[in-house]
Amino acid sequence: MALDTFRLYRVRFALTALGVMIGTASLIVVVTVGLTGKEYILDQIRGIGANMIHASCAANAVNASVQDYLNLDDMRAVREEVPGVVAASPMVPLLQHISTGGGKEREVSVLGVDPQYRQIRNLDVAGRFFDDLDNQQHAKVADVAEPLAKRIFGSPQAAIGRTLRMGDLPITVIGTFKERVETFGQSELGGGNVILIPYTVSRYLLPGTTVWQLFFSMAEPSQVEPATQQIKAILQARHRKGLIYRVENLTQLLTVAGKVANALTLVLLLVAAITLMVGGMGIMNIMLATVTARTREIGIRKAVGATAAEIRLQFLAEAVLISLIGGVIGIALGVALPLSLRIFTSFDVPISALSVFIALAVSSLVGVIFGTVPAARAAQMDPIESLHHQ
Repeated sequence: MALDTFRLYRVRFALTALGVMIGTASLIVVVTVGLTGKEYILDQIRGIGANMIHASCAANAVNASVQDYLNLDDMRAVREEVPGVVAASPMVPLLQHISTGGGKEREVSVLGVDPQYRQIRNLDVAGRFFDDLDNQQHAKVADVAEPLAKRIFGSPQAAIGRTLRMGDLPITVIGTFKERVETFGQSELGGGNVILIPYTVSRYLLPGTTVWQLFFSMAEPSQVEPATQQIKAILQARHRKGLIYRVENLTQLLTVAGKVANALTLVLLLVAAITLMVGGMGIMNIMLATVTARTREIGIRKAVGATAAEIRLQFLAEAVLISLIGGVIGIALGVALPLSLRIFTSFDVPISALSVFIALAVSSLVGVIFGTVPAARAAQMDPIESLHHQ
């Protein structure tokens, strides 16, 4: 009977279902956008090095001695005692004036690191990155940040094979690098005015055994948090009591980013829910008008034996049918957009099956909630008065 009524008033009901359709499609699209945005943000943070842990000494400059600062023995101890460490590198920062010939000098930041630093920081390298053999042989080679290579040589490609002078050391550029994710100057590579050289070579420029920072990379993200605590305990145990060692990772940043993305998605879902409510109000208004227009029909049904519950169920079924039709079409439209992007482009847009079921359930609920008042009004009509209605 509900289907027959829908066919009889198909234009009116189709326009009524339009509001639910738009609301349902909005809900699917909002969830898709929220999931895509969340994955994008998390991927950007992971690009910095989601499994990365970095340690440094926060000793007071007045009270600290050479023995208080980090060294290679600390790095080896961590590698031996902490399970899951797949890469480690010291970092020695230097501020050097480099010469590229022609009497021109430029002040740059030079970092002495191990070859595994590339893996830890997820660097994109053109040419090649210095390896363990270069480090062992104290090879005078370097990798230059792409922005710096452009400023000095005109392009990253032109930098490879060229020679720089750091004091009395001739350094051959064997590659250029860039961070996989822009950190806007908030990392040790920030600003792009950086040259990486083998750690062993950096000791020619800055003699000593202490290092500024130690970098580690874990095999699995789940190992990062416990490893951070273990590394901190190892460093504290190997040095003088009372000193503070900062051991940090990106886990907290990932958690905060996930919460922010979820909050934004929730706000957008509330907007989509308002659209569904508006569609539901449209259903209620149309159904109230339909009840009034079909007063005589209701009287005849009651006169031939239809109970109030059956009348109520009939009109409630019509309201739910309108809402469901709008919901199904809205779901199809909402899924079509991310599906098209996945098929016709290289974007791997996530589609949430849960959001589809939720949208279907919500559209049904809208029909029930906003169809209850018109159905109750129809069920309460007096059959005799209804038969006299013109």
